[in-house]
This record gives sequence, C-alpha cells and structure tokens, in this order.
Amino acid sequence: MKLAFYHPHSALQTPWNVTQIALLIFPLSPFLGGVSILLAALRTCQLEYNRVSHSPINRGLALLSILLIISCSLADDKTQAFLGLFNLLPFFVLFAGLSTLIQTTAQLRQIALIFVIGSVPVVILGFGQMFWGWSFELQVLWMVLDLGLASGGEPPGRMAAIFMHANLFAAYLAIAFTLGIALCLEKWRSKSKIPTILLTVSVITSFAALILTDSRNGWAIAVVACLAYALYQSWYIIIAAVASVISSVLLAAFAPSPIAETFRRIVPAYFWARLNDQMYPDRPVALMRTTQWEFAWSLTQQRPWTGWGLRSFGDLYKAQMQIDLGHPHNLFLMLSAETGLPSALLFFGCLAWISFGGVQLLRKPNYLYKKDKLIFFSYLVVILQWAIFNTVDVSLFDFRLNTISWLFFAAVWGVVYSSSRFNRYGEDLIDHR
Repeated sequence: MKLAFYHPHSALQTPWNVTQIALLIFPLSPFLGGVSILLAALRTCQLEYNRVSHSPINRGLALLSILLIISCSLADDKTQAFLGLFNLLPFFVLFAGLSTLIQTTAQLRQIALIFVIGSVPVVILGFGQMFWGWSFELQVLWMVLDLGLASGGEPPGRMAAIFMHANLFAAYLAIAFTLGIALCLEKWRSKSKIPTILLTVSVITSFAALILTDSRNGWAIAVVACLAYALYQSWYIIIAAVASVISSVLLAAFAPSPIAETFRRIVPAYFWARLNDQMYPDRPVALMRTTQWEFAWSLTQQRPWTGWGLRSFGDLYKAQMQIDLGHPHNLFLMLSAETGLPSALLFFGCLAWISFGGVQLLRKPNYLYKKDKLIFFSYLVVILQWAIFNTVDVSLFDFRLNTISWLFFAAVWGVVYSSSRFNRYGEDLIDHR
C-alpha cells in the first residue's frame, strides 16, 4: 500500500502559507523572509508541542544547545562566543518547527518551485553585475531590505550577485540548479511543454552563472548533481560523458607535464588553472586551506572537550598568522576547535541521522509514490551538496544559506518522521496530493 501524509490540524495551514510567501521574498529580503519563516516555525512548535518535543532529532539538538552554552560560558571571549550562538540556536528552533510543518512530498515540490522562481531575479542581478556594470546599495528601514550589488563581482571578476562572496552565491546556485533539474524531469514526464521550457531556461542560466562564480567548490557540487541524476535515471551515456569531461579537466590540471599539455589544448585554462591554483600563483601560505585546517585541528587537540569558544578562530588565527580570516573553510574542524569534539560530533551525528533516514525512506518500496521519489531524491542531493561544500568552506555565517540549509534538513526529516510515526501507530492516511 502506498502511504501519504496529512496535517493533524488545519491550523497549520496558516504557518504553511506564511512559509511559502516568506520563501519567495527571502532571496531579496533575508530579514523579512527569515523572520517570517521563524515566526511560522514558532507557531508550529506551539500548535504541535507534543510532537516537536518527542522528535529524537529535536531532543538531540536540545542536548547540543546545552553543550554549546557550556562551551560559551568557558570561552576566553564570552561575549563573542555567546554572539556566535545566534548562528545556531535560532535555527534549531526553525528546524523543529519546519520539520513538523513539512510532511508531504507535495510540499517538497512546492518549496522547490518557489526556490527556483525566487532564484531568477538573483541570477539576473548576477548577469547585470558582470556584463552591464550594475552596481547599487539599497537599504530600506534598516534591515527590512538591505541589498548590495558590486559591479564586476565580489571578488572582482567573479559573479556574486547580492551575496557577500562568489563562493556563497555558487552554493545558492547549485541548489537552484539541482532543484530545477528535478522539476524539469517531472514536467518532461508529464509532457507539459511550456513549464518544461521555462524550467529548462532556468537550469541553463543557473549553470552559466555557476560557471561565472569561478568557484571550484560550486563546480564540484554541480557535477555531483549531474552524476546523481544520471545514476538515478540510469543514463549511462551521460555518466560516461560527465566522467570524461571531469577526467579531462583533472588531467589538464594535475597530470605530469606531457599529458597535461595534451589535455590543455582542449580544456580552457579558465578551468584547469583555477583547479591547480595557477590562476592565483602568489596566494599566501596562510590563505591555503591545508594551513587553516592544520591550525584548527591543533586548536581542537589543545581543548578537545569544550573548545575555544564560538567565533574564536579568527582572532586566534590572526594572532598566529597575522592575517584576517573568519573561519578555517571546514565546518567540522571549525566546530571542533570552537565548541569541542563532543558538540561537533553530536551536531554532525544529528545531521547524518537525518540523511540516513532519508536514504532509508527512499529505498523502502511502499512509503513513497513512484512519481514522488524524484523530488525527494533531489532534496537528498542538496544535503549531499551541503556536506561537500562545508568540507572546504563554511555556509554557517551567511544568513541566506544557513536558513536554506536548515530548511532542507527539516523538509527531509519532516517527511521521514511523519512516515515512521504514521506507520508505527497504524493511522489512516489521507492523500491530499
């Protein structure tokens, strides 16, 4: 029997409507959209307190919150450490509410469509920034609308649109690209020509913008999305083609000279020189990721239980290397250095459990309709991309990406937990799709 899910109370319809509207305006007004999403999550927690409090992941995050507060109270700079909690604790609440609010694959599909639509004006601003010299600073009522667009990109020559850095924009684009492919494939199956054309254009422009971010990490997670869909659809020709392209670029970048020179005749230097850092040959050693990772791990070894305190890495690194750097470009190493290994392991343990539950649900034959598996699979791909991105960068400090990340984890866990809960208690399930 195919299972579907329903909201236990119609009162949840209002928070859900607020969430949809907030997601649409969120890219251009992070403050207004983010506050609206958080309020919807808080209202959901109020309406569904028993369910929220019984979720094992929420209990794990509650324990993590206690550990983080203890770590901050023992930090050398307690003010900065407690300020760092604002990048974590409110998002635990957001997760608790949204994972209760989002229960069906129909909702996943709606979120994906809203996300792709919302990315269109951001991509347009990115192209305007790079090709037409668009530049502005717009601030209305303090943070309600606070946008900045730098002509030529940030850093110069790399598309960043309204994001602080091109790498962050690349992570955002990779999500839009991934979800756009899933929606395209669904529309293609339904033979709906006009929406398919519009979605295809969106996917192509997102991919073009992703290339112009000049982000190695962004390129990698976009390739992961292509390979994931090709494997899921058993498109072996595409798998072979993508593998050939990847191999050619890697050989051009890293192979011994005679072999590399051969492949450099066909692979543009824009790609291979960016991968092996020949595009930026004079980069200081302190800016190399390996240097940052070694320093972060040495901090973890010195204080493995409680860490040095949130937001402490930048000051410690500057004192050692005489260079400003906000984070070590690896989320696990940053958290282990700043909050201690127990907190870092619990944090990633909760997220790994969500991902594992999602994979298990996708593999179960009787829990998702066949037509719904693709959109659920796309959310798992986004989570995989988040993991890859945070291996060589940190998305925690960008409010947009942090909110989006917790939204996708919440969406996956919401469907997984609803499925197990309804199945366990044998309730009658109503398909509202």
